[in-house]
Amino acid sequence: MDALVRYLRTHRWARRALSLLTVGLVVAAVGMLGYPFYTNLYQSRQQSRLSRQFASPKLEQAYREGKVEVGDALTRIKIPKLDVDVLVVEGTTASALRAGAGHYVHTRLPCETGTVAIAGHRTTYGKPFAHVDRLAPGDSIILETPIGRCTYEVERPPFITTPKDTSVVANDDSKSTLTLTSCHPKGSAKQRIIVRATLSKGVEEAA
Repeated sequence: MDALVRYLRTHRWARRALSLLTVGLVVAAVGMLGYPFYTNLYQSRQQSRLSRQFASPKLEQAYREGKVEVGDALTRIKIPKLDVDVLVVEGTTASALRAGAGHYVHTRLPCETGTVAIAGHRTTYGKPFAHVDRLAPGDSIILETPIGRCTYEVERPPFITTPKDTSVVANDDSKSTLTLTSCHPKGSAKQRIIVRATLSKGVEEAA
Protein backbone atom coordinates (compact mmCIF):
# COMPACT_ATOMS: atom_id res chain seq x y z
CA MET A 1 0.00 0.00 0.00
CA ASP A 2 2.87 2.37 0.86
CA ALA A 3 4.44 1.67 -2.51
CA LEU A 4 1.16 2.51 -4.25
CA VAL A 5 0.86 5.78 -2.36
CA ARG A 6 4.45 6.73 -3.28
CA TYR A 7 3.78 5.84 -6.91
CA LEU A 8 0.69 8.02 -7.04
CA ARG A 9 2.56 10.91 -5.43
CA THR A 10 5.26 10.81 -8.08
CA HIS A 11 3.04 10.16 -11.13
CA ARG A 12 0.44 12.83 -11.79
CA TRP A 13 -1.14 10.90 -14.69
CA ALA A 14 -1.79 7.95 -12.38
CA ARG A 15 -3.59 10.19 -9.88
CA ARG A 16 -5.73 11.59 -12.68
CA ALA A 17 -6.51 8.14 -14.01
CA LEU A 18 -7.52 6.98 -10.54
CA SER A 19 -9.75 10.03 -10.12
CA LEU A 20 -11.43 9.41 -13.46
CA LEU A 21 -11.95 5.75 -12.57
CA THR A 22 -13.53 6.72 -9.26
CA VAL A 23 -15.87 9.19 -10.95
CA GLY A 24 -16.79 6.57 -13.57
CA LEU A 25 -17.62 4.00 -10.90
CA VAL A 26 -19.77 6.50 -9.00
CA VAL A 27 -21.66 7.45 -12.18
CA ALA A 28 -22.19 3.77 -13.03
CA ALA A 29 -23.49 3.04 -9.53
CA VAL A 30 -25.91 5.96 -9.66
CA GLY A 31 -27.10 4.81 -13.07
CA MET A 32 -27.72 1.26 -11.86
CA LEU A 33 -29.68 2.50 -8.86
CA GLY A 34 -31.62 5.11 -10.82
CA TYR A 35 -32.55 3.05 -13.88
CA PRO A 36 -35.29 0.97 -12.21
CA PHE A 37 -36.76 4.14 -10.71
CA TYR A 38 -36.82 5.79 -14.14
CA THR A 39 -38.46 2.80 -15.83
CA ASN A 40 -41.10 2.54 -13.12
CA LEU A 41 -41.90 6.25 -13.48
CA TYR A 42 -42.14 5.86 -17.25
CA GLN A 43 -44.43 2.84 -16.91
CA SER A 44 -46.67 4.70 -14.47
CA ARG A 45 -47.15 7.50 -16.98
CA GLN A 46 -47.85 4.99 -19.73
CA GLN A 47 -50.45 3.27 -17.58
CA SER A 48 -52.24 6.57 -17.01
CA ARG A 49 -52.38 7.19 -20.74
CA LEU A 50 -53.52 3.64 -21.43
CA SER A 51 -56.28 3.89 -18.80
CA ARG A 52 -57.80 6.82 -20.65
CA GLN A 53 -57.50 5.00 -23.96
CA PHE A 54 -58.97 1.80 -22.53
CA ALA A 55 -62.16 3.61 -21.56
CA SER A 56 -62.66 5.22 -24.96
CA PRO A 57 -65.39 4.17 -27.43
CA LYS A 58 -62.77 4.30 -30.19
CA LEU A 59 -60.72 1.54 -28.59
CA GLU A 60 -63.83 -0.56 -27.97
CA GLN A 61 -64.66 -0.36 -31.67
CA ALA A 62 -61.09 -1.24 -32.64
CA TYR A 63 -61.17 -4.21 -30.25
CA ARG A 64 -64.44 -5.52 -31.71
CA GLU A 65 -62.97 -5.27 -35.19
CA GLY A 66 -59.68 -6.87 -34.19
CA LYS A 67 -57.75 -3.72 -35.14
CA VAL A 68 -55.98 -2.77 -31.92
CA GLU A 69 -52.56 -1.43 -32.88
CA VAL A 70 -49.26 -2.53 -31.33
CA GLY A 71 -48.67 -0.39 -28.25
CA ASP A 72 -52.37 0.31 -27.64
CA ALA A 73 -54.30 -0.93 -24.62
CA LEU A 74 -55.75 -4.40 -25.15
CA THR A 75 -56.73 -5.85 -21.79
CA ARG A 76 -56.36 -5.35 -18.05
CA ILE A 77 -54.80 -8.22 -16.12
CA LYS A 78 -55.59 -8.67 -12.45
CA ILE A 79 -53.90 -11.24 -10.24
CA PRO A 80 -55.51 -10.91 -6.77
CA LYS A 81 -52.92 -13.05 -4.98
CA LEU A 82 -50.08 -10.80 -6.17
CA ASP A 83 -51.99 -7.51 -6.02
CA VAL A 84 -51.38 -7.04 -9.76
CA ASP A 85 -53.66 -4.69 -11.70
CA VAL A 86 -52.07 -3.48 -14.93
CA LEU A 87 -53.09 -2.70 -18.47
CA VAL A 88 -51.61 -4.94 -21.14
CA VAL A 89 -50.78 -3.53 -24.55
CA GLU A 90 -50.92 -5.25 -27.89
CA GLY A 91 -47.51 -6.55 -28.92
CA THR A 92 -44.33 -7.71 -27.23
CA THR A 93 -41.81 -5.40 -28.90
CA ALA A 94 -39.31 -3.66 -26.62
CA SER A 95 -41.18 -0.37 -26.92
CA ALA A 96 -44.58 -1.98 -26.29
CA LEU A 97 -43.35 -3.80 -23.19
CA ARG A 98 -42.34 -0.51 -21.61
CA ALA A 99 -45.97 -0.42 -20.52
CA GLY A 100 -45.11 -3.38 -18.28
CA ALA A 101 -46.88 -6.22 -20.10
CA GLY A 102 -47.76 -7.08 -23.70
CA HIS A 103 -49.94 -9.54 -25.61
CA TYR A 104 -48.31 -11.89 -28.12
CA VAL A 105 -49.95 -10.77 -31.37
CA HIS A 106 -50.08 -14.26 -32.89
CA THR A 107 -52.13 -15.64 -29.99
CA ARG A 108 -55.86 -15.39 -29.33
CA LEU A 109 -57.57 -12.40 -27.79
CA PRO A 110 -58.46 -12.60 -24.09
CA CYS A 111 -61.34 -14.95 -23.23
CA GLU A 112 -61.41 -16.51 -26.71
CA THR A 113 -61.04 -20.22 -27.35
CA GLY A 114 -57.39 -21.07 -27.83
CA THR A 115 -54.18 -19.79 -26.26
CA VAL A 116 -53.86 -16.23 -24.93
CA ALA A 117 -50.25 -15.34 -24.15
CA ILE A 118 -48.92 -12.31 -22.25
CA ALA A 119 -45.33 -11.30 -21.48
CA GLY A 120 -44.37 -9.02 -18.61
CA HIS A 121 -41.37 -7.51 -16.83
CA ARG A 122 -40.13 -8.75 -13.45
CA THR A 123 -37.62 -6.07 -12.43
CA THR A 124 -38.32 -2.89 -14.44
CA TYR A 125 -41.20 -0.93 -15.99
CA GLY A 126 -43.49 -1.47 -13.03
CA LYS A 127 -42.40 -5.14 -12.72
CA PRO A 128 -45.97 -6.51 -12.89
CA PHE A 129 -44.73 -10.12 -13.09
CA ALA A 130 -42.14 -9.76 -10.32
CA HIS A 131 -43.71 -12.48 -8.17
CA VAL A 132 -45.37 -14.83 -10.66
CA ASP A 133 -43.19 -17.58 -9.20
CA ARG A 134 -45.49 -17.46 -6.14
CA LEU A 135 -48.57 -18.50 -8.09
CA ALA A 136 -49.99 -21.94 -7.37
CA PRO A 137 -52.70 -24.19 -8.80
CA GLY A 138 -56.13 -22.74 -8.12
CA ASP A 139 -55.05 -19.08 -8.07
CA SER A 140 -57.16 -16.75 -10.20
CA ILE A 141 -56.09 -14.48 -13.05
CA ILE A 142 -58.68 -12.07 -14.42
CA LEU A 143 -58.60 -10.48 -17.86
CA GLU A 144 -60.80 -7.46 -18.53
CA THR A 145 -61.33 -6.21 -22.08
CA PRO A 146 -63.30 -3.28 -23.52
CA ILE A 147 -66.22 -5.65 -24.07
CA GLY A 148 -66.11 -8.05 -21.13
CA ARG A 149 -64.08 -10.05 -18.65
CA CYS A 150 -63.21 -13.64 -17.86
CA THR A 151 -61.33 -15.59 -15.20
CA TYR A 152 -58.56 -18.15 -15.57
CA GLU A 153 -57.34 -20.58 -12.94
CA VAL A 154 -53.69 -21.55 -12.61
CA GLU A 155 -53.46 -25.22 -13.48
CA ARG A 156 -49.91 -26.12 -12.44
CA PRO A 157 -46.94 -24.61 -10.60
CA PRO A 158 -44.85 -22.13 -12.64
CA PHE A 159 -42.09 -23.83 -14.62
CA ILE A 160 -38.85 -22.80 -16.29
CA THR A 161 -37.89 -23.13 -19.94
CA THR A 162 -35.49 -21.57 -22.45
CA PRO A 163 -36.06 -18.37 -24.47
CA LYS A 164 -36.09 -20.48 -27.64
CA ASP A 165 -38.99 -22.65 -26.48
CA THR A 166 -41.81 -21.13 -28.52
CA SER A 167 -44.10 -24.08 -27.82
CA VAL A 168 -45.25 -22.41 -24.60
CA VAL A 169 -47.00 -19.68 -26.62
CA ALA A 170 -48.17 -21.88 -29.48
CA ASN A 171 -51.91 -21.80 -30.10
CA ASP A 172 -54.12 -24.73 -29.14
CA ASP A 173 -57.76 -24.32 -30.18
CA SER A 174 -58.82 -27.45 -28.33
CA LYS A 175 -59.05 -25.52 -25.05
CA SER A 176 -59.04 -22.01 -23.60
CA THR A 177 -55.80 -21.22 -21.83
CA LEU A 178 -53.73 -18.28 -20.66
CA THR A 179 -49.93 -18.31 -20.66
CA LEU A 180 -47.81 -15.74 -18.83
CA THR A 181 -44.12 -15.47 -19.65
CA SER A 182 -41.29 -13.52 -18.05
CA CYS A 183 -37.53 -13.59 -17.66
CA HIS A 184 -35.87 -15.85 -15.10
CA PRO A 185 -34.09 -15.45 -12.80
CA LYS A 186 -34.88 -11.85 -11.95
CA GLY A 187 -32.55 -9.47 -13.72
CA SER A 188 -31.50 -12.07 -16.29
CA ALA A 189 -32.82 -13.14 -19.69
CA LYS A 190 -31.13 -16.53 -19.51
CA GLN A 191 -34.38 -18.43 -18.97
CA ARG A 192 -38.14 -17.96 -19.01
CA ILE A 193 -40.64 -18.59 -16.23
CA ILE A 194 -44.03 -19.76 -17.45
CA VAL A 195 -47.46 -19.70 -15.81
CA ARG A 196 -50.24 -21.73 -17.39
CA ALA A 197 -53.91 -21.18 -16.54
CA THR A 198 -57.22 -22.51 -17.85
CA LEU A 199 -60.43 -20.56 -18.43
CA SER A 200 -62.67 -21.19 -15.41
CA LYS A 201 -65.31 -18.51 -15.86
CA GLY A 202 -66.47 -17.42 -19.28
CA VAL A 203 -67.03 -13.96 -20.65
CA GLU A 204 -69.08 -11.53 -18.62
CA GLU A 205 -70.14 -8.50 -20.62
CA ALA A 206 -68.76 -5.14 -19.60
CA ALA A 207 -71.17 -2.87 -17.78
